[in-house]
Amino acid sequence: MPVTTFSGLRKSVRLINYTPQTSALIVLFKETGVSAFFKQPLHELFEKSVPLDNFFAYSEISIIEERLDELNNNKKRIAVIEQFLCSKLSHNTTDKLVSEAIASIYLDNGLTQIRELANSLFISQDAFEKRFRKVTGASPKQFSSIVRMKSIINQNASSSTFLDIALENGYYDQSHFNKDFKIFTGQTPTDFFKSASYW
Repeated sequence: MPVTTFSGLRKSVRLINYTPQTSALIVLFKETGVSAFFKQPLHELFEKSVPLDNFFAYSEISIIEERLDELNNNKKRIAVIEQFLCSKLSHNTTDKLVSEAIASIYLDNGLTQIRELANSLFISQDAFEKRFRKVTGASPKQFSSIVRMKSIINQNASSSTFLDIALENGYYDQSHFNKDFKIFTGQTPTDFFKSASYW
């Protein structure tokens, strides 16, 4: 894996093993924030990780990597990353329609019907999906499935059966739920909720 990498939104687990004496500094963008820094079509990066020099000059990335390596604490490293990203900010206006859609998806815990959401925002479904993908890097359906699974993880699994959780969250049966859950977390629901949390 390259030293500096950009990862698009994911709905499947990705475990990374680090060698001893190494660490990772992760920049987590808000759903509507990443498009202010990258001009490339973000939806093409869904479930993918690519070297950062696909977006910025290799010489710039090399300088940043060297500066980060020379610094002795994370506070200074974060300042370098912030300075670099601020220099790359192409615009800072947010798409209010997409922001409203994201808020609605979170409010519904990812159970939102996309056609109904587009209608409530007075936009055609096709135009809405294109606009949403451009800003977030995922389709509304992909984004909703991530929000739904995160919501399930945040629920107290001990108070319900997994079948109840599946049905309450829009699944028709437990096997489909188990399959999606394992793709998202890398574990079955039983194993996940018994183990220490990485979330």
